[in-house]
Amino acid sequence: MKFNVEIHCNVCGKLVPGGLQTGEAYYQTDDFKTELEEFKQNYLCGICRDVNRSKR
Repeated sequence: MKFNVEIHCNVCGKLVPGGLQTGEAYYQTDDFKTELEEFKQNYLCGICRDVNRSKR
């Protein structure tokens, strides 16, 4: 099941292009909602992720 959620990079604020995909049964669960909220809080776009990796 594909769905669209507004997710922004936590460093630069860019909107994530495209949507996300998951199983229809999992989409209805509380675990999914918790995991999605954690994903939103920790998301980095590709550019910011690469900058973060190169600093290590």
